[in-house]
Amino acid sequence: MTEIMIQTTHSTDSAISSESILDMYASMGIDRNVYNYGAKVLGDLEERFRQIDEIAEYNQLKVIKAMQECQVSEACLLGTTGYGYDDLGRDTLEKVYAKVFHTEDALVRPQITCGTHALALALMSNLRPGDEVLSPVGKPYDTLEEVIGIRPSKGSLAEYGITYRQVDLLTDGSFDYEGIEKALNDRTRLVTIQRSKGYQTRPTLSVAQIGALIAFIKERKPEVICMVDNCYGEFVEIMEPGDVGADMVVGSLIKNPGGGLAPIGGYIAGRTDCVENAAYRLTSPGLGKEVGASLGILKDFYQGLFLAPVVTASALKGAVFAANLYERLGFDVIPTGSESRHDIIQAITFHQPESVIAFCQGIQAAAPVDSHVVPQAADMPGYDSQVIMAAGAFVSGSSIELSADAPIRPPYAVYFQGGLTWQHAKAGILKTLQFLVDKGLVEKKQLKCSNL
Repeated sequence: MTEIMIQTTHSTDSAISSESILDMYASMGIDRNVYNYGAKVLGDLEERFRQIDEIAEYNQLKVIKAMQECQVSEACLLGTTGYGYDDLGRDTLEKVYAKVFHTEDALVRPQITCGTHALALALMSNLRPGDEVLSPVGKPYDTLEEVIGIRPSKGSLAEYGITYRQVDLLTDGSFDYEGIEKALNDRTRLVTIQRSKGYQTRPTLSVAQIGALIAFIKERKPEVICMVDNCYGEFVEIMEPGDVGADMVVGSLIKNPGGGLAPIGGYIAGRTDCVENAAYRLTSPGLGKEVGASLGILKDFYQGLFLAPVVTASALKGAVFAANLYERLGFDVIPTGSESRHDIIQAITFHQPESVIAFCQGIQAAAPVDSHVVPQAADMPGYDSQVIMAAGAFVSGSSIELSADAPIRPPYAVYFQGGLTWQHAKAGILKTLQFLVDKGLVEKKQLKCSNL
C-alpha cells in the first residue's frame, strides 16, 4: 500500500504546468509576448506535424528493414586502420545505403569531407575532357561554382576541358523543357539536378518533379548520367531520387542522413559503374573501394542513419513553424507556411541586412554550444560575397543541427535549417523573433495584430 502511494505522489509532483514552461523560456530571454505569439501559430499546425510524423515512421521502418536485410551485426560497428582491407562494417554500411536509396551501389566514406567534396568527386570521376555538364535547374550552389569553373579556381572542371551549360527555371519555378531540349547536345555527358534551393529564393524540387525531369532527359538522351544533389532532402519524403531514375544521388553525412551523430563524411549512391568511378577517384586507380579505413566512427554512421528519419522530422517541424511564424508577420517565406515540404531549408526574406544578422544571432544564442558567440558576416572560401553563419553545433558545420546562414546581398534572405529535436528548433525560432523584437526590427504590436 505504501509503495502505491509513493508512486502516485511522484506522478503528481512530476507534472509540469504551462507556467513552469513559460518561466523556463523567460529565464532564457524569451518574453511572454513572443512565447504567446508562437503558441498561437503552433495551434494551427497539429495536422501538419501529424503528416510529418507519418513520413518519419515510414522512413524509420525503411532504414530498419535495410539494416536487417544487410545483416548488420555488432562486428559492423568496429573500425579498421591502415589500408582498411576487408572492412566488414564499411562494406555493409554501403550496402545499407544502396538499399535505403534504392540504387545498385553506394560509396559512404569518412574520407569524403563534405557535400561539396562528394559532388565534386561524383562529377570529376564521371566526366572526361571534352564532356559537357548541363544544369537544367539554374545556377548551382555557390561552392560548386569553383568546382565547375563558373568562377575560376585551381583544379576546376573547366581546367580539364569540361564545359558547362545552364538552363534557368521559368519565372513560375517550373522547368524550361524547350530550353533544356535545345541545350542537350552530343557533348552532354552529365546532367546535374540540385534538389534544394541553395542561396536562391526558388522552390525546392520534389522527388516527383525530379523524376519527371529525368524521364524527359532520358527520352532524348538515354546515355546521359543524371546526378541529383540530394543535400537537405533525405527522408523528407517517402521516396528518394533513386526511386525515380537518378543515376547518382549525392549528399553529406553532416546533414540529414548522419542524424546529428556522423562527425564527417559523404555518400554517393547510384549505378555500379558511376560509384566505381567515384571510388577510383577517391582512392586510386586499381584500389577503389577496397581501401579506406573506417577508423572508429562506424557506430556513429550506423546509429546516425538509424536516427535520421526522426531527426529530419524534428527539423521539418522547425521549418514549418518558422514559415508560419514569419509569414504571418508579413515576411516572404519559401516555401510558404502551407506548401508541401521537399527539404529542411526555410528561406525568409527580410530585404535588409540588419534583420538577417539579428536572425542568425538569435539562432546562435539558442545553441547548446558557443551560445555566447556573436556571429558576424565575413568572407568565406567558396563564396562570392560575405556570409554570416550561425551554428552552435556538436559537430562543426553540421546543418542538420539548429543552424542558419545567409549571404549578405539582396534580397537579404536567411536560410534556416536543422534541429536535432523539435523542442530545440522551436526554442531557436522563438529566440530569433526575440532578437528581432529587441532590436526594433519587429514591433511588439505586430505580435498581436498579425494575421493569426
